[in-house]
Amino acid sequence: MSDWLEHTVQIEVDASIDFVWNLWSDLEQMPRWMKWIDSVTILVDNPELSRWKLATGGLEFSWLSRILKKTTHQIIQWESVDGLPNRGAIRF
Repeated sequence: MSDWLEHTVQIEVDASIDFVWNLWSDLEQMPRWMKWIDSVTILVDNPELSRWKLATGGLEFSWLSRILKKTTHQIIQWESVDGLPNRGAIRF
């Protein structure tokens, strides 16, 4: 993929920063509230890497993702290093 699709969404939620941070920073729990994510597994030997599996509409994709930046209550930034190309960040 030579060109990345850029997409930005901003939303304000009526929840504490602690609650929202805990929800997003616990990657292995994401399939509980992101229905299109089938599984997320943190690698035991390198906790900055995680294996993701997306399953929706009969399609399945997987990728290995690396956390690039993680600052409590501020940002989580990632990029895929294998599999489905993707990258992004969530800012709090």
